[in-house]
Amino acid sequence: MTQTANYRIVHETSYRYSEPVALCQNQLRMRPRNQAHLVCHSCEVEIDPAPASIDRHPDYYGNVVDSFAIESLHQFLRVRVTSRVSVSAPDAENLSRAPAWTDLISTVRRGDSPVDWKAREFVFASQRIALNQKFADYARQIMQPHVSIIDAVDALTKHIHADFRYDTQATDVNTTTEDAFVLKAGVCQDFAHVQIACLRSLGLPTRYISGYLRTYPPEGKERLVGSDESHAWISVYSGAEIGWVDFDPTNAVRTGTDHIPMCIGRDYDDISPMRGIVMGGGKPLLRVSVDVLPLD
Repeated sequence: MTQTANYRIVHETSYRYSEPVALCQNQLRMRPRNQAHLVCHSCEVEIDPAPASIDRHPDYYGNVVDSFAIESLHQFLRVRVTSRVSVSAPDAENLSRAPAWTDLISTVRRGDSPVDWKAREFVFASQRIALNQKFADYARQIMQPHVSIIDAVDALTKHIHADFRYDTQATDVNTTTEDAFVLKAGVCQDFAHVQIACLRSLGLPTRYISGYLRTYPPEGKERLVGSDESHAWISVYSGAEIGWVDFDPTNAVRTGTDHIPMCIGRDYDDISPMRGIVMGGGKPLLRVSVDVLPLD
């Protein structure tokens, strides 16, 4: 029987400006998309003040984008996205048929099937992730030749978790993948970027995933509403029969029902939850609150 978990997710982002904003234009990537292992039952987006225009459309990777503009003076902006989703666990028996990672590189390079050919676009460098021999060498120390892609990436996931320090002060949203690799420290975004760089540098298609992670309060304590955060991990192509399989290097696990995938891209720049431009505003004060409530 497939294991399934149900969640209600509330993601609220607010800006308070020191001076009036005359115009703002933003893009949101906060709506869950129906995909393998996730079903979105409902999603509501609330924007205050009400935008003059709003448009919903898919981007190149199929992520749902809400583009909106506010054309009246304002000093406060609040975006609240409430979703209800179901997440199912991957079929472990199916993963046992995964090909060796060394064979998969050749299969993808040749484009043996339409699925292999399409996966190739995630082999190349992207805005934040360069291909480099040092990344490939780092991975080869851990990934034994002729081991299945699942076992090899699992070993690399656990090694990065052990070799890197989770430190919210070591990096920021603009830290490069190369700098995070040298520091051996950072947050989930950095862990994901480094592992993607390693796998792509070997020739393995790998995607960046943004989403949420179910957290557990300390024993005997109540869960704190709004204390959860956005999360990031990776998805590696595992052959035409299996498709994409997700791994979380920050927590040294293959993802399951505690991970709630939202958007897919090459790196963080493709799928940041909210981005835009403003005219005016002075110094903004940003506040983000995320609440992941299990419904089981």
